[in-house]
Amino acid sequence: MKHYGKFYIDGAWVDALGNDSFALVNPATEEAFATIALGSIDDVDRAVSAASRAFPKFGQSPPRDRIDLLTNIAAEVERREGDIMSALTQEMGCPTGLKQHVRSGVAAFRQAIETLREYRFETRLGENIIRREAIGVAGLITPWNWPVQLICNKLASAFAAGCPVVLKPSEYTPLSALLIAELVHDAGAPPGTFNLVNGDGPTVGHAISAHEDIGVVSFTGSTRAGIMVAEAASSSVKRVAQELGGKSPNIVLPDADLRAAAAFNVTRGFSNSGQSCHSPTRLLVHEDQLDEVLGYLVEAVDKLHVGDPSSPHTTHGPVVNRAQFERIQHYINAGIAEGARLVCGGPGRPDGFERGFYIRPTIFSNVCRDMTIAREEIFGMVTSVLTYRTVDEAVELANDTPYGLGAYVFSKDRKKALDVCREVKAGRVFFNGAPANTEAPMGGYKKSGNGREMGVYGMEEYLEIKAIMGFA
Repeated sequence: MKHYGKFYIDGAWVDALGNDSFALVNPATEEAFATIALGSIDDVDRAVSAASRAFPKFGQSPPRDRIDLLTNIAAEVERREGDIMSALTQEMGCPTGLKQHVRSGVAAFRQAIETLREYRFETRLGENIIRREAIGVAGLITPWNWPVQLICNKLASAFAAGCPVVLKPSEYTPLSALLIAELVHDAGAPPGTFNLVNGDGPTVGHAISAHEDIGVVSFTGSTRAGIMVAEAASSSVKRVAQELGGKSPNIVLPDADLRAAAAFNVTRGFSNSGQSCHSPTRLLVHEDQLDEVLGYLVEAVDKLHVGDPSSPHTTHGPVVNRAQFERIQHYINAGIAEGARLVCGGPGRPDGFERGFYIRPTIFSNVCRDMTIAREEIFGMVTSVLTYRTVDEAVELANDTPYGLGAYVFSKDRKKALDVCREVKAGRVFFNGAPANTEAPMGGYKKSGNGREMGVYGMEEYLEIKAIMGFA
């Protein structure tokens, strides 16, 4: 069994200082296939020291130099797509055909290039000069569900701003992160600008969040973990940007194309085996249209192929680990126990599977707003269908959640749909299944986080604002 015992610090691969390790388990087979070294506080210290040494030069480097670096990294990510996808299939069960994991990362770098090309770091405001300067060393803490995309989102914005980084990827998906370190090195990143320390949240994540020499922490993960990151960061009064959990509504207005809305909800909601914080997990339909919509949902689910992620025919692989599998089973059983109607799917593995963390695509109807499956983030292929009588009630239902990350609205009436989009409390609202793009900011309201990623708003999370007076 291969052991990955090195971290990337100050432009070189170095041995971990401690002896703790973590076993990687293939979620399709439930078999361990490798181990990684777990970092320590001392590993974080030396990574932060390297980044701190690199900051004075990198933070003041010409934007043209950073554009060249981002261009080289994007090219390397494209070149290594096959290697990265192989790692994702092995460590998180990602189907080989779900290349969006890598291509969205490339798009993040390309967007950062365009943002940086047009951005003005020094402007006038009346008689004042306003400067935006790199804030310092950035700590990046990323999850396992979209490991490459989220690393690339954060890294692209931090590098565009001129911030060296210390990255802690999820311990469940470290191999793809190690490949990112390789390609960043091959792209010519100056020593110290990119540093990677593998480890768990309580040790490495906490050390990054609390470190006095880190100026900003960008975290993506659960709301519970995000609160812990913010608490650890508070003593040093550093900036914290977070993208956290979601319970996104999909409001299907009565005049919408019901088949298209249902098909989209299955495609988007169950993408990546439902392991996406933006997934439309609450489908809101008019009570008179419930049966028709349920028929379209079952029709769409029947087209999915859950299976071996290495097969080209598979659309949906397993979830990432046993804990996630058991969490989803808990919620499915809770839905049944609380009286929701099981339309399709249900507990256990799909037929033909006795091992692997595979989930049955599951639809519930007759869901009330106070049911557990309507309130809590499940992070799996489980959709709750709720009904409404009026559009005002639909909006009220949509906003009746502690989260506010994403929302979706389907209608043939653009004006009516736009009015609804404006009333929904969410960081991103999609009309008629519009695709996401890297120019628009991504982030949440309420317990879905604070701060934004992508485009100009993402880059500005890594910039400090200085006002200079007296130079009228």
